[in-house]
Amino acid sequence: MDAPHDADRAHAKLAESASKLKDSAVQQVDSADRRTELAADRTILAGERTYAAWVRTGLAALASGIGARALLKDVVFPWLATATGTMLILFSAFCFAAAVWREMGAGAPPPRPDIKRLPATLLLVMNGFLMLVSLAALVGIWTARS
Repeated sequence: MDAPHDADRAHAKLAESASKLKDSAVQQVDSADRRTELAADRTILAGERTYAAWVRTGLAALASGIGARALLKDVVFPWLATATGTMLILFSAFCFAAAVWREMGAGAPPPRPDIKRLPATLLLVMNGFLMLVSLAALVGIWTARS
């Protein structure tokens, strides 16, 4: 008469094991989903770091272009100082354009991230302004008196 009792106990143990296995599978799926979301966040943050690097490089080139004209005018031929400043300022404008192009054309969208991307209008306005500053600096070094 112990056989039905042993069978019930075995059935209960099997049901408990199946329940644990099911919970474990759900946790694994939830964990994988979370890793996917975190990967999407990392992708967006990496894109923003790349954007910041382009802008930082552009600002450095802009400052160098303005400084090159001012610092080199008495050291080298004036046309060479102006040409050096011009190239650096043109490079800064390229960097500002490349920053927006890279950030807005980031490829396939990642799965739904927890963080939001920078608004495209903000990128266009800020980098458009920086390009205008580059243009003004270019005009400034070409029209400045030696």
